[in-house]
Amino acid sequence: MATVRSIRATGAEPVSLHTHAMDNLRLIRETMERAGSFTAVPGWGGVAMGISALAAAAIASRQPTLERWLVIWLLEAAFAMVIAVLAIKRKANAAKGPLLSAPARRFVLSFAPPLLVGGLLTAVLYRAGLPAAIPGAWLLLYGTGVVTGGAFSVRVVPVMGLCFMALGAVALFCPFTWSTAFLAAGFGGLHLAFGIIIARRYGG
Repeated sequence: MATVRSIRATGAEPVSLHTHAMDNLRLIRETMERAGSFTAVPGWGGVAMGISALAAAAIASRQPTLERWLVIWLLEAAFAMVIAVLAIKRKANAAKGPLLSAPARRFVLSFAPPLLVGGLLTAVLYRAGLPAAIPGAWLLLYGTGVVTGGAFSVRVVPVMGLCFMALGAVALFCPFTWSTAFLAAGFGGLHLAFGIIIARRYGG
């Protein structure tokens, strides 16, 4: 007499419907985040910016006048901007993505205005004889730009911006003799630390 056999395959238990659904949702969420965020924020570029800022701090600390000190940091800002643009372009090319994608444009449009305001405030504070307020204003406004631009990027970017803002807030209430140390800690130390984090977690 024939025996009835189970048609269910023996071996590993099938993946539960709940687990399968959760995997699908995770994949969809990660895909949407990548599509809607600016992921070309440079990690190693940030490290290079941090190193150049520390070098600028070492040079600026030896300047005999405020004017020379200011010129060193303005040159460093321009140099860091060149590093950032080249690093972003390199990372976008490596990922085979468009450099001027919609998230990238939103990032730039949110990041640029605080930097422009910082440039104007620098001139105003210098003419008003308030150099001690310049480093704090730089750190605060740069951090603001990173926070607002970071809303369209990976999560660690706004956190970096908040750290810049906190450091800038403290710098506003400290004497000018501490200015180089604050700028070294912010543009040097924070760029180094978060650059490494971004490079390791998000590539490049």
